Amino acid sequence: MNDMRAVECDVETSDIKFDCRDVQVHYGETHAIRDVSVQLEARKVTSFIGPSGCGKSTFLRCLNRMNDTIASCRVRGSLRLDGEDIYDRRIDPVQLRARVGMVFQKPNPFPKSIYDNVAYGPRIHGLAKNKAELNEIVEKSLRRGAIWDEVKDRLHAPGTGLSGGQQQRLCIARAIATEPEVLLMDEPCSALDPIATAQVEELIDELRASYSVVIVTHSMQQAARVSQKTAFFHLGSLVEFGDTGQIFTNPKDPRTESYITGRIG
Repeated sequence: MNDMRAVECDVETSDIKFDCRDVQVHYGETHAIRDVSVQLEARKVTSFIGPSGCGKSTFLRCLNRMNDTIASCRVRGSLRLDGEDIYDRRIDPVQLRARVGMVFQKPNPFPKSIYDNVAYGPRIHGLAKNKAELNEIVEKSLRRGAIWDEVKDRLHAPGTGLSGGQQQRLCIARAIATEPEVLLMDEPCSALDPIATAQVEELIDELRASYSVVIVTHSMQQAARVSQKTAFFHLGSLVEFGDTGQIFTNPKDPRTESYITGRIG
């Protein structure tokens, strides 16, 4: 069996957004993530694929310290964003999450207006000096979320009144309103119909011009469509990482091939 502790990328250091080394995650006595090392590039979409329970969402949540909210969870190893250790005691997790936004599996708009959903982050982080600047941030974010034209005439209607696909695009707009550098997406299309899924996938492709995007997906077809890099996880380990085309057409590890061909998973 291959030792996959150091899956390296042949890229310039300046292209690396996240540099993760020997990451371990424990939930109590359970060793959920083992020896994961991976470098995530700037302005690329990276997909995490693998069977249910393989650790891909757990590792994703390490990248903005969402696992801090779980009392039994312990994270060890090195996770550096632009060279800075995000688990350093001096790092404020709230400020980190402004830099590393997240979109969840199920759309979760706040029980507020469409406007206030998007304005929430900029308000708490003091990104707007006045109402005019806040209005500008809200419109820009909704445009980037590809939902402005559908909601511009009802900004003060509740966000929960939108369709599922619209709610998810609203959540993406909310996540990018704080101008994050990285956008994490945990199965963002799993609760959506095919038309809404296609809209979100198109949006992901547009967002990579401005952000580093990391997406967890159960759909290998989706990974192939939206990502430039793919990481295959199995039983808490990173088995293989590389260009998406290479992973799907010429995997180096037999476990990757078995998953892609449907023999495991």
